[in-house]
Amino acid sequence: MSAVDPKGGVAPCTTRVMNLANFLSQSARRNPGEPGFVWGDTVWTWAQMEARVNAMAHALRHEYGVTKGDRILVQSANCNQMFEAMFACFRVGAVFVPTNYRQSPGEVAYLASASGSRGMICGAAFPDHAAACREEMDFVIAIGEAEFGEDYDAIVSRHAGKTLPHEAVDRDDPCWFFFTSGTTGRPKAAVLTHGQMAFVITNHLCDLMPGTGSGDASVVVAPLSHGAGVHQLVQVAHGAKTILPPAEKLDVAKIWEIVETWKVTNIFTVPTILKMLVEDPSVEKFDHSSLRYVIYAGAPMYRADQKRALETIGSVLVQYFGLGEVTGNITVLPPAFHSAEDHEAARIGTCGFERTGMQVQIQNDDGEEVAPGETGEICVIGPAVFAGYYNNPEANAKSFRNGWFRTGDLGHMDKEGFFYITGRSSDMYISGGSNIYPREIEEKILLHPDISETAVLGVPDPVWGEVGVAVCIARPGTDTNAIDLREWLDGKVARYKLPKQVIFWEEMPKSAYGKITKKMVREELAKRGQIPGAETAKA
Repeated sequence: MSAVDPKGGVAPCTTRVMNLANFLSQSARRNPGEPGFVWGDTVWTWAQMEARVNAMAHALRHEYGVTKGDRILVQSANCNQMFEAMFACFRVGAVFVPTNYRQSPGEVAYLASASGSRGMICGAAFPDHAAACREEMDFVIAIGEAEFGEDYDAIVSRHAGKTLPHEAVDRDDPCWFFFTSGTTGRPKAAVLTHGQMAFVITNHLCDLMPGTGSGDASVVVAPLSHGAGVHQLVQVAHGAKTILPPAEKLDVAKIWEIVETWKVTNIFTVPTILKMLVEDPSVEKFDHSSLRYVIYAGAPMYRADQKRALETIGSVLVQYFGLGEVTGNITVLPPAFHSAEDHEAARIGTCGFERTGMQVQIQNDDGEEVAPGETGEICVIGPAVFAGYYNNPEANAKSFRNGWFRTGDLGHMDKEGFFYITGRSSDMYISGGSNIYPREIEEKILLHPDISETAVLGVPDPVWGEVGVAVCIARPGTDTNAIDLREWLDGKVARYKLPKQVIFWEEMPKSAYGKITKKMVREELAKRGQIPGAETAKA
C-alpha cells in the first residue's frame, strides 16, 4: 500500500458511526423493566419497546425486502407504532420519512414521489392517503385494521422474538427526510444523517436539558413527525420516558394532569401552544413543580407571552432558534437568561447565543460578516447542519454560500454574542422605500392588554408599493370596536411603520405544528376578500 500524506500528518479515519437505533438498545439494556413509552393507560417498558422494534425491523428486512437507503413514508397521528417505526427504519438502515398527517392525500402523494419512498406505514384513519400513494409503493402497512394493508401489530406478533443487528452506517448515511413546512412553495426534503443526528442529540442534552436521565419524563404536545420527534429521540438516548396524551386533540387540562401524575420534567412545544398551556385555568389545578425545562422553538415568542409564562410556571423556559435543516441547533437561551423584568440585562427580544459546537454569523448579501448591531441574514456552520435537500440541486445552491447555510432569517448580534431575529427575509416588506420588519410591530401590538395574537404582513398598495395589515385576535369578552390600535401604537413605533389597516378575526389560522404562518394568514385574507390584491402579493 502506498504511503499517504494527509493534511496534518494524520491518517484518514473511517466515517463509520453508531446507528441511531442503538440509543433504544442502550436504554433497554440499562433499564429493561422501567417505563419507556406511555400512551393513555398503556405502558411499554424499554425491553418491550426494543423487542417490538426488533420484530418490525426483522419484518421490514426479511418479509418486505427493505435494504439500506430505502425510504419508508409514514402517515400517522401520534402513536406508539409511529415512534417504533422510526427506530425500525434506523435499524435496517432505511430512511424514516414522516409526513404532516394533517396534509391532504394529494399533498402526501407528492411527498411520496419527491422522497422516492418504496414502502408506506399508514394509520388506518387515512385510507385516502394510502390510496393516493399506492402506485408509488411496493408495500403498505396499516396501523390498525384497514383494507389497504396488514396491521402493524399483527406483523410485530408474527416476528416476535426475532432480532436484527443494527445496519452499519457512515456519518453521512441518511436516516430521516425532514420535510420543511412549505411556508413558501412545496415542501423540500431536508436530509438528516446518522452522524449529524448523533451530534444533535448530544447537543440537545448539553444545551437544552442538562442533567436529563432515566428518572425524567417528557410529555408530547406536538406531532412526532417534526421537532417533537427529535425531542423524544433525545429522551430515548438518556432513558427518559415519553408520555403520549390519550387524545389526538390538545387537551390542556389533561396535559397538566399528566405533568402532575408522571412528574414530567421537560416539555417541548411552540410558543402558541405554550401560550395556551399557561393561560388555561387548569395550570393552577395541578402540581407542575417537577418541571425543569419547558423548551419552546419554531416561532418567535412575544415578550408579553414570555412574561406571562415566567410568572405562571417559573424560571424553566428554554428557547432555541433553529430550522429543520439545522435540526434546531443554532442558538439557545437557557432559563438563567429569561427574566420577567424589563431591565437592560434581560436582553429583551434575544433568541440567545450560539449552540455548543456551532458557529453563527450575520452576513450581508455578499456573504461578508457585518458588524455587531447591523442587520443581515443569519448564517450557520457546524455538525448539526443537514446534508442538503434531497434531489434538489437548485435549492441547495440557493441555501449554501461559501459553506455557510443561509437560514433566510434576518437579525443582528450584539457585542456579547447574543442574537436577535428581526424576521424572515420573505416577511419583510418595503413601504415608500423603507424596509419594514413585522416582528417589531407585532411585539408592540401584543403589549396591548386586549390583544392575544397578531400577524402583520405587507400587501400591495398603488401609492406606497406595499403597506402593512395587522390581523389581530382579541381576548375573550373584548369589544373590538373600542380598540383603536393605530392610535395606541402611535409613539411606540415610527409612523411609517403603522399598519394601514387593522382586522380582527375570531381565530388565527395555524399550521399542524401550532405555528402562525404568514402564508396561511395571507391566503385567508384573500379568501375573505378583505385585502384587494392579497392573492398576488408575495408569499
